[in-house]
Amino acid sequence: MKLKALSVREANNYIKKLLVNDPILYNLKIKGEISNFKIHSSKNAYFSLKDEHSKINCVMFKDVDINNLQLKDGMSIIASGYISIYEKDGSYQFYIKSVEIEGLGALYVEFNKLKERLEKEGLFDKRFKKDLPYMPKNIGVVTSATGAVIRDIINVVKRRFPKVNIKLYPVSVQGSNSIDDVVRAIEFFNKYNCVDIIILARGGGSIEELWSFNDEKVAKSIFNSQIPIISAIGHETDFTISDFVADLRAPTPSAAAEISVPSLSDVKYNLENIKYILDKILSQNISNNKLKMSSILKRLKLTCPSYMIKEKRINLDIINDTITKKIISDIGFKKDKLVLTGKNLNSLSPLAIIDRGYTIVKKEDMLVKSGQDLKVKDKINIIFKDSNVDCVVTKINLDKEVNV
Repeated sequence: MKLKALSVREANNYIKKLLVNDPILYNLKIKGEISNFKIHSSKNAYFSLKDEHSKINCVMFKDVDINNLQLKDGMSIIASGYISIYEKDGSYQFYIKSVEIEGLGALYVEFNKLKERLEKEGLFDKRFKKDLPYMPKNIGVVTSATGAVIRDIINVVKRRFPKVNIKLYPVSVQGSNSIDDVVRAIEFFNKYNCVDIIILARGGGSIEELWSFNDEKVAKSIFNSQIPIISAIGHETDFTISDFVADLRAPTPSAAAEISVPSLSDVKYNLENIKYILDKILSQNISNNKLKMSSILKRLKLTCPSYMIKEKRINLDIINDTITKKIISDIGFKKDKLVLTGKNLNSLSPLAIIDRGYTIVKKEDMLVKSGQDLKVKDKINIIFKDSNVDCVVTKINLDKEVNV
């Protein structure tokens, strides 16, 4: 007989019917510790019940009074419900109809004891928290070399600030070797001081999967680090001892990458804004100082002897130029006047008369102006243009018309 091939849906549906019709599996009580508790936006709760050997996935719908139960990781409960299959992915789950709270689980109790002790020792004190550098050059990442965490951190950092170097120290993030791995990584970065920030990161998981980051050795290595550490362990609702000791807690590894570096575009915008403000302030200061300088110079001119002397020297230069020009003008005027006077005197000079053909008559070196000044036999001297002649008066004709 040839078997008919079932579709995946038909196979899952058949298995579901088997589980639902089983009298034990349809009315079951399971005792265990809550792990990885989450409330979906639909108000349904999803978590695991576990013991020291195994775990089972659980679903509790919103019609169960989830809020009043105040369930959380680490609680030990007794849950009533049934086993069924989720047809879409073929996984079986425990569908819980009611819950009895038995008490806190061993891991959760241990977590709280360590948290309380380390807090008393001062490992959580804000006084010891170091500030993150605004613009780190190198970021050290302590996480698994494989998986989405390191890729997410690299993608976010390179998108926001590509100039930053990322240095990965690969570690196991769970298991027996993970504690020593994480401690060695933190000590390595501090020994060589080759990074400005350390991001301690891993993805989400149950409390036992995150337990390495609740270890005292890891907590003290974080506290003793001289380099600021961002703890980014699990999802936003997950808390570990590392989160409380670290200088800053990030809700997710991607958020840690966002926090560790500024946005390059924001940095450029801020620098441009600062440049604009500085240019404006500088321009205003220059303008104000020019006005102050002008005012000071005016006061100096009025009060400072050197400035007064310089001012007087300038005035003296102006007066000297004016006097020089006046003297030159007066000399020129006097010279012209002297030349004119000389011409006039020359025209009235006896020599000028002689030049015109007249003579001068002298008697005993005295100028003879009229014939009445002479007598017969007087000796006279007649001066010509080019010579003079001594003569004796022989005759004087008076009262006669003189023709020249």
